[in-house]
Amino acid sequence: MSKALSAPVELVILDPRLKQWGLPSYQSPMAAAVDLHACLEQALEIAPGTPATLVPAGFAMHIADPGLMAVIAPRSGVGHKRGLVLGNSVGVIDADYTGQVMVSVWNRNAPDTPPVRIEPGERIAQMMFVPIVRASFQVVEQFTRDSQRGAAGFGSTGS
Repeated sequence: MSKALSAPVELVILDPRLKQWGLPSYQSPMAAAVDLHACLEQALEIAPGTPATLVPAGFAMHIADPGLMAVIAPRSGVGHKRGLVLGNSVGVIDADYTGQVMVSVWNRNAPDTPPVRIEPGERIAQMMFVPIVRASFQVVEQFTRDSQRGAAGFGSTGS
């Protein structure tokens, strides 16, 4: 059985309402990610098919460890039940970024369906921290080892 790793991450609270809504925190002892709140001044309605919208999370952070990054992902229930997903699929936050954390949201529902409404303080996404492996690239004329798959592409290993 493994033990969860811990790393210090500095937070600067930019929206004081987070103190009542909840600072980023794990919602259960085995949660992999922290929920992010929509720090909006008023409710936001996002119509299907409109461009992605940036929603502030109300804080800035400094990871400061080059071996660590944060990933923003949709909350499962919000995406599945209401059609609110991330406009960029997955958000990546580098260790040296110190600006406000923003969540790109998009309404993936069919045209002519009602807009998705986001209320101030609503939990709209989640953020997890993951380790980084930095590759050191070596330019070669040909690969030094064979691969069973080779250059076979999309669908080459089955459907």
